[in-house]
Amino acid sequence: MHIPVLQKEVVEYLDPNPDENFVDCTIDGGGHAAAILEKNGRGKVLGIDWDREQIEECKSALKRFEDRLILANDSYVNLKDIVEKYKFGPIRGILLDLGMSSWHLEESGRGFSFSSDEPLDMRYNPGNNLLTASEIVNKWPKEEVEKILAEYGEEKYASRIAEKIDKERSIEKIERTVQLVKIIEMAVPGKYKRGKIHFATRTFQGLRIAVNDELNNLKNALPQAIEVLSRGGRVAVISFHSLEDRIVKNFFKELTVKKEAEILTKKPVTAGPDEIKANRRSRSAKLRVALKL
Repeated sequence: MHIPVLQKEVVEYLDPNPDENFVDCTIDGGGHAAAILEKNGRGKVLGIDWDREQIEECKSALKRFEDRLILANDSYVNLKDIVEKYKFGPIRGILLDLGMSSWHLEESGRGFSFSSDEPLDMRYNPGNNLLTASEIVNKWPKEEVEKILAEYGEEKYASRIAEKIDKERSIEKIERTVQLVKIIEMAVPGKYKRGKIHFATRTFQGLRIAVNDELNNLKNALPQAIEVLSRGGRVAVISFHSLEDRIVKNFFKELTVKKEAEILTKKPVTAGPDEIKANRRSRSAKLRVALKL
């Protein structure tokens, strides 16, 4: 089951009141949405998710709220169009939880996890997105693979890993996660394999971001969130790595310069020791919130 990160803090900052409407741009298992729906009385939540299977799971998990919940199988990069399609508003708050759900790692079978033997897919929406991690690893120029690992994965051994991928793919097509993990293991030094995080973490992160165009989607979605938000409304974003957090931080700063928003979190809100102990994935979460003026 997906454990929603910083749920208490999200609810506190969004501060839902009866009859107010909210958008959960990455509804996943519905944990944050359920917490909002429990507080906003007759208000509604528009839940968006790129993954059709997640939408179906959410529909079942939040059945008790079905009269106040609208679910859209789409990407938050189309936020403005989605809001207009469902004539949803006025909108008091918007949440973007950019973390990957436990379901994707443990049950989707799409190669998000380096701990399982699965096809190298990594698409959130296999129906609409044709690019897979396998295509990048097997067909893209070595220099492009290196760039993805270095920029999106922030992998310091990107050059060595890309070199090894290039060599191995000329011998045998790399189609499974276990193949890629083995290649990374051969490419990086021994000390790196004994680090705090798994040696394949950053490579998998980089490929996932590239496959789903996550950073560009975020850059395109943030202005839409401010546009559709009511005056006095709040937008909350939970990021999980420095690239996402930097985009959110800089966007909020630009809004304050233009006097379009006030930043409510002078420093990003992070999980406390109890939450980290209960959910290790929360340790890298950062919550930033802005209020539209």
